[in-house]
Amino acid sequence: MDANVHANDPRKHVNEEPRNDLMDLMNGFGGMSLFMFLIFAIMVIIKFVISG
Repeated sequence: MDANVHANDPRKHVNEEPRNDLMDLMNGFGGMSLFMFLIFAIMVIIKFVISG
């Protein structure tokens, strides 16, 4: 008896959401580096303003 008629063939798997992991990594690294640089620059400016 053929009860499982609607079974999906795993060989026909289609990646519905393709991702570029290297670009995700580079964007994350670049974004975090920029964020840390901005924090550093703001802290340096604050230090010069406070020290007079």
